[in-house]
Amino acid sequence: MSLTDVQNRRLSNGFMLSRVGVTGVKKPVQVCRGGKTVTLFCVIDVFVDLPSSQKGSHLSRNLEVISDVVENSLSHPVKGLEELAATMGKDLLERHEYASFSEVLITADYFMERTVPSGRRTMESYKLLARAVAKRGNGMKKMIGVEVIGMTACPCAMETVADLKYGNLRDKTKDGPNITHNQRNVTTVMMEVPEDYDVEANDLIDIVESSFSSPTFEILKRAEEAQVVIVAHDNPKFVEDVVRANLTKILEKFKHLPDDTVVTVRSESQESIHKHNAFAERVTTLGEIRTAE
Repeated sequence: MSLTDVQNRRLSNGFMLSRVGVTGVKKPVQVCRGGKTVTLFCVIDVFVDLPSSQKGSHLSRNLEVISDVVENSLSHPVKGLEELAATMGKDLLERHEYASFSEVLITADYFMERTVPSGRRTMESYKLLARAVAKRGNGMKKMIGVEVIGMTACPCAMETVADLKYGNLRDKTKDGPNITHNQRNVTTVMMEVPEDYDVEANDLIDIVESSFSSPTFEILKRAEEAQVVIVAHDNPKFVEDVVRANLTKILEKFKHLPDDTVVTVRSESQESIHKHNAFAERVTTLGEIRTAE
């Protein structure tokens, strides 16, 4: 029995659609980086464009691409989520012959071993972000990113408190506490590179954490909590400072990447004494910020 392919019906008065696909597909993925293999539990979105003449996209093909690529990773681990996304992007264009564009988005929870101020080792959580965009006959761009939670201490309030508390005797603050309010800061860094370049997500996490007033940790004993607070208050930062520190360190770390590498640094400080949050962002290329040095 022959079944009607409704998606392939031709339209005479349709409109082109930029993205059609599936979202929220959950899969385990094996990643091997630096000789270490980890399983990441991923949420995957995939899309292709749809020409004006075609009624619908074949959504089952998207799920077949995801399943095939993920199952292959279980026996042959990929180097990174961005590589997985790039492979899916290519396969989507092969299976959707009518499409000229494909996009794959992947997010995953990720854990790294870190050291708290006392020297104790701990596992901390982060979020990995990956994206690949393919254009038929025009190559592939892939993006790797991280979302990291840290702490900032407000330098403005710190200065104002010192003025009000000590007045003309502000040098006394050197021996007293640096008093200010704190924020939980969430910073995202994303880097889009050509297909033949790689960026290590662990390096991005290191850059972001070192750009806060202080990193934060899941479990802290009392003395460790105090040390985190001291470190943060000795290093007060605006949300703008966090973005600029990330950009500076990205320039230092990725000197080998081409000028057209797209860099996005987005930081939000969740305020403790206000009802609103503070936000800063820079979207640029390595070439542009190299010229600005």
